[in-house]
Amino acid sequence: MVQGLSARSGDPGRLTVAASERVRRGPIGAAWRWPVALVSGLLQAAALALPGSGQSSGCLQIVGVGLAYLVLRGSATVGGAALAGWLAGASSLVATFWWLFISMHTYGGLAAPLAAAAVLALAAFLALYYGAAGALWCWLCGVGPAKGPRSGDGVQSGDGGACAAWRRIGFFALLWLGAELLRGGLWTGFPWGAGGYAHVDNPLLRPLAPWIGVYGLGAVAAALGAVAVEALCALRRRNGAQAVRVTGLGVLLLLAGPGLAWLKTQIPAWQGHDNGTLSVSLLQGNIPQDEKFEFGAGIDRSLIWYGQQLWAAQGDLIVTPETAIPLLPEQLPPDYWRYLEESVTSGGRAALVGAPLGNFEVGYTNSVVGVAPGQPAGQTVGQTYRYDKHHLVPFGEFIPPMFRWFTDLMNIPLGDFNRGPLGQPSFAWKGQRLAPNICYEDLFGEELARTFADPEQAPTVLVNMSNIGWFGNTLAVDQHLHISRMRSLEFERPMLRATNTGATAIIDHEGQVAASLEPYTVGVLQGEVTGRTGLTPYAAWTSQWGLLPLQAGVGVLLLMAVWRRRRAGRLLHSSP
Repeated sequence: MVQGLSARSGDPGRLTVAASERVRRGPIGAAWRWPVALVSGLLQAAALALPGSGQSSGCLQIVGVGLAYLVLRGSATVGGAALAGWLAGASSLVATFWWLFISMHTYGGLAAPLAAAAVLALAAFLALYYGAAGALWCWLCGVGPAKGPRSGDGVQSGDGGACAAWRRIGFFALLWLGAELLRGGLWTGFPWGAGGYAHVDNPLLRPLAPWIGVYGLGAVAAALGAVAVEALCALRRRNGAQAVRVTGLGVLLLLAGPGLAWLKTQIPAWQGHDNGTLSVSLLQGNIPQDEKFEFGAGIDRSLIWYGQQLWAAQGDLIVTPETAIPLLPEQLPPDYWRYLEESVTSGGRAALVGAPLGNFEVGYTNSVVGVAPGQPAGQTVGQTYRYDKHHLVPFGEFIPPMFRWFTDLMNIPLGDFNRGPLGQPSFAWKGQRLAPNICYEDLFGEELARTFADPEQAPTVLVNMSNIGWFGNTLAVDQHLHISRMRSLEFERPMLRATNTGATAIIDHEGQVAASLEPYTVGVLQGEVTGRTGLTPYAAWTSQWGLLPLQAGVGVLLLMAVWRRRRAGRLLHSSP
């Protein structure tokens, strides 16, 4: 896009695109550009869950994305911008989900070099979206080295003033949003580590979650990082007026969250209400992953421990982790399920139990079985209530086309599940509607939103049942906890998390952890959860259209920008 027209010296009647349109290289030298790109990715990964504490850091994420913008701003060519975006994305992704190495090597039996190569290849592939975003940003903004003298207004030639800076910031946020949407949607999607998750504790940005969700939060954070860079560059050029104008945009973005939070309190349709309390017991068996599917070890321990706890645990509802019962019904001892059902219902309680259902002939599902008093005698397992996992994990739960050879290199039990449908009904118990999701399904808020399509039947409590034991004692536990907290923020619903190794927790409707168990311990978390009714703006639009409004908005705005950029190029070449 043409950044500005200036009167040619000595010929004020004619306008031409000045050679100084291109943005001046940033304040980092060429030798530092690639190391800074790598550091920007590492900072963004650390911001999701700080090593040592597991806490999120929105400020650190903004610094990281700001450094990525700084490198892009100093890129001399489209190819250089693409490489900068790719490096920043790849380093962030490797540092975010390096623990996939543990699942493939330690527990999957894949040779260490192959497991490391697989993690690097996945990060390199997903980082292509950020590389493409960087290249397109450079092309749209005409970024490159400055030429010519300073302009008369004191702005370094090529920066184009505050309006041009605002355009650069806007395009950066838009393309960042587009890259994260592509990463989260294409090829089954893997949005783990999206930038917005770092802001789950950010008091100024987290109020935006019930409106625009985690992807929108990431775009706002990207804009703030770019604002900081543009303001600092303006100050470096001693252009205080432009720095103030650019900073004003950042202030508006920071005030948007509190402003929308206040607006939400003024609109009755968007106000939630308490729906009574439920006493719960969340079970954490801490079964070692290398024993979990072994007879005489983890299988026996699971059947005994979870059977005992379903008998002894207190509360209205008991929740187990994913695959707490690690065998198909036909593999279990005779009458085992009948014993579990009687153990639960004899005390007037209900339970959500994680177990695979089906058989080896017709296929099986990763499922949740609902058990409650009053169910008819003689029913098969899961006939009263059953939830089947919809969003399966590639390689772990289904085999992508042409990758059978890769999964054959690993030892993964029950590795080819059938898929459940979207929008399955909730489990109704004592006035609450509990909507289960399994493992990383809570990563896909747009899919959970389908259960909110009918406000009268929308869940009052979300329930995540996971087994993060596959990834060892790593920050994956803390990262996943923050993901669940973000879902609670978006939908303003409490989340119950029952996990094998952690983090087992009760999260309130504001995304705060009300109670939790120490990870990697055996225990039962007892507490109360307060259900909620009402729809947030995010729940209202995603339940009907998914992420289509964001995707369409990005697509339309980029098409308009590309059209204007090409039109400007034609006008330039046609000028006499």
